Amino acid sequence: MDKIIFIVLDGIADRPVNGKTPLSSASTPNLDVLAERGILGIVDVFKPGMRMGSDTSHLALLGYNPLKIYTGRGPFEAAGAGIEVKPGDIAFRCNFATLKNGIVVDRRAGRIKDGEILAEAISREIPEIEGVKILFKAGVGHRAALVLRGEGLSYQVMDSDPKREGHPIKDIKALDPKAEKTARVLNEFMKRAHEILSSHPLNEERRRVGEPEANVILIRGGGVAPKLKRFEEKTKMRGCVIAAATLVLGIGRFLGMDILHVKGATGGVDSNVKGKIEKAVESLEDYDFVFVNIKGGDEAGHDGNFEMKKKFVERVDEALEALLGVDAFIVITSDHTTPVNVKDHTGDPVPLLICGDGVRRDEVKRFTELEAAKGGLCRIRGRDIIPILMDLTGRSEKFGA
Repeated sequence: MDKIIFIVLDGIADRPVNGKTPLSSASTPNLDVLAERGILGIVDVFKPGMRMGSDTSHLALLGYNPLKIYTGRGPFEAAGAGIEVKPGDIAFRCNFATLKNGIVVDRRAGRIKDGEILAEAISREIPEIEGVKILFKAGVGHRAALVLRGEGLSYQVMDSDPKREGHPIKDIKALDPKAEKTARVLNEFMKRAHEILSSHPLNEERRRVGEPEANVILIRGGGVAPKLKRFEEKTKMRGCVIAAATLVLGIGRFLGMDILHVKGATGGVDSNVKGKIEKAVESLEDYDFVFVNIKGGDEAGHDGNFEMKKKFVERVDEALEALLGVDAFIVITSDHTTPVNVKDHTGDPVPLLICGDGVRRDEVKRFTELEAAKGGLCRIRGRDIIPILMDLTGRSEKFGA
């Protein structure tokens, strides 16, 4: 047995509310079986107390050092949305959002799911600005990606996203004199996009039925294409990615991993979780390493919805029944904590479970934040997980004679 299914329950870890987290209060019979069969611990995804973005945390979990390779989230979002990010391109992550009288009242436009229609209109009507080619595509839900291609560009600009509702949208300003042109192009893009979106039939219909209109683009996370060692070259494992989130798909593409799609995978609490797990099991025939991102728990955490997060954990657990008879190493963890009482990422450690033939079992019988801390893996870093798996599967090289 030398194959691995690595599952990231995005943002599933939490802090206690009245003594319980969504994970610890949920009914999880299948996770309990996997916990009893394996070894558990807790993970500082990068280092204790450090709040991690989903981009840097996924890189760390896949064995990379974000401090050495990270160039911004934009390129990953763009690659995940299907834009080829070339050397010299500047890439940004974007949100469709709702603007009223200059104030951002909903950063996710009601978690709109029709972004492709709006993105096509923007892409068609704004092909270039000041000789800079504009590449804009929708991601999953309210997310999108923007790439600027041309001369004299720089990613050293401020974000337009105020990061909180009830605050005005920001003008983009250059952080370096070489970025003045980029700031101008981005501000002009936002202005034109706002005009296009405000009069789009889809938004007219959303206004009519009382839904938040997606009438503005928030821009953030600029960066250039990173130089990353291919995952297979680094680990000797042929890998694939099963995810809906464009960020995770983009990371997979930059690492040279194959992308596998699952019908009904949305990146939200309504995602086809069962289909993802079944696809992961099927993929073991062709791949050594199957990386699965399941994002709904993060959405519920950002929304501050304890009950939704608990119910999503139980949906995930039902899907995990398909893993109980699989002849492979099963790894389950999270990329960061998204507490419902914070509604954002925090630096708390996350639980980790590894089960498979040859794993030293401990006495822990539940996959929860506090129970995992009692496990035999103790407390490790996110970058430690891949080397541990390489050793368990006989792929690690001996140091010394």
